[in-house]
Amino acid sequence: MKEKILQKQNICIIGAGLSGLAAGLLLIKKGYKVTLFEKTNNPGGRASSFTPSNLGLSEYLSILSNFQITIPFSEPKLETIYEKNMLKGYKLDTGFHLIGGGQRFVANGAFADIKNDLSFIGSRTGFVSKQGYRYSFFSSFEKIKLIPRILQLFVSYRESRLIDLYDVPIVESLEQFNNKKLKQALALFSRGIATHNDLSLISTGETIRALPKLLRGTQSLGYPRGGLKRLSDAYANFIINNRGNINYNSNVENIVIQKGNIRGIVTNGEEKKFDIVISSIPVQQIFSIVNESSFPSEYVKQLKRLIPSAGLCAYYCLKKINNPKLLGKTFMFLQENLDLKGKAGFGLIDFKTACPDSGLAPKNRYIVQAYIICTPDETQNKKLIKQLKNVLDSLMRILILDFDKQLLWAIYPVTKQLEGVAKIITNKRPSITTPINNFYLIGDCVKSSDFGINSCVNTAKKVEEIISKKER
Repeated sequence: MKEKILQKQNICIIGAGLSGLAAGLLLIKKGYKVTLFEKTNNPGGRASSFTPSNLGLSEYLSILSNFQITIPFSEPKLETIYEKNMLKGYKLDTGFHLIGGGQRFVANGAFADIKNDLSFIGSRTGFVSKQGYRYSFFSSFEKIKLIPRILQLFVSYRESRLIDLYDVPIVESLEQFNNKKLKQALALFSRGIATHNDLSLISTGETIRALPKLLRGTQSLGYPRGGLKRLSDAYANFIINNRGNINYNSNVENIVIQKGNIRGIVTNGEEKKFDIVISSIPVQQIFSIVNESSFPSEYVKQLKRLIPSAGLCAYYCLKKINNPKLLGKTFMFLQENLDLKGKAGFGLIDFKTACPDSGLAPKNRYIVQAYIICTPDETQNKKLIKQLKNVLDSLMRILILDFDKQLLWAIYPVTKQLEGVAKIITNKRPSITTPINNFYLIGDCVKSSDFGINSCVNTAKKVEEIISKKER
């Protein structure tokens, strides 16, 4: 840690989600004075976990509503689940999140300070369909034959070429491949990267930049033991223990701008001066706390047009999983002939959280997480959401033959903001820098070479580099 504090650079970060926490950690390591403002009473934002049995039903639903999450279905009824205290001893995520790269996510030097506080359950991805399932998407022979070819192809694309491919739909790029398995892999992974189902809207450039990181190594996906809160707590503890401040229950009401420069913020009715302001809230919401007249009109329109990805999630609690080989696996699926954009639904069913050492369930009980992608508009179609629920249930019955016998309870949250911005061609995500001097945007809503949680942390690293470079 640097002992010198750069007093002239007093930095405010709005939001203590993972991107805000990561930015705070990195900037503190560089010697900046950092204060985070979080409107809730916990760190982590949309990527957190909690113990629902410690909450009343109304409090549980209120927490979810802060993140535009509702629960249209549960088995049995949610009221019954609470009346019978069926959630005792369990931890649930705020929303479905896995981490690309698993332990590698925190293994690099920037996050060496917190990696000892965390351990990850990692896995490769399998595939499940109506015809059955396999533990690895690629067989050993296919890995030897195909994966080097994919990586070589994508590494050969330089940045200048990638820029040209950002507006090329992946559905057009797939036509150059003759190998059926390779085309299927690209069609699946591109949907997962973009968190969107329609291949005609998914960018070839986005896919190419992200895919090698997903395929590289032995653990393509990971999940922290003890739940996602372990990750956000590790960041928060570092910040607090190293002269940083996190103000919980502090709603930022206004970002103060004067002549194109940041002056500070207003929180809980009080103006506070800052040299730099970094926002980690969804960019579509930024004009609820800053006067849009301070920005060019086209920039305002760009941000307001952005749409998030959405999805139906599921948390299944099982008495037994009779096939231990399922534990620690993550299964992709693509369900055809659905009333979704793209006519097919991509999703994941994750058994990492079912591992006994995940810390999410009492002894001899198992939590399986799942989700299927849709759009915010599609979440409003009750008939469609019911159809998606049935898809998840039917695939669980393929994976677990005695699923109905072993099921204790199931909760199906619907989120309108699975990721802040869907990574599709019609969504032109903004840069980290803004038209306002010393005002920055971070998180999964801005331009990044990664996806999901990795995108949050990638933008945190980028904003630290930008600020440090300006300081020099």
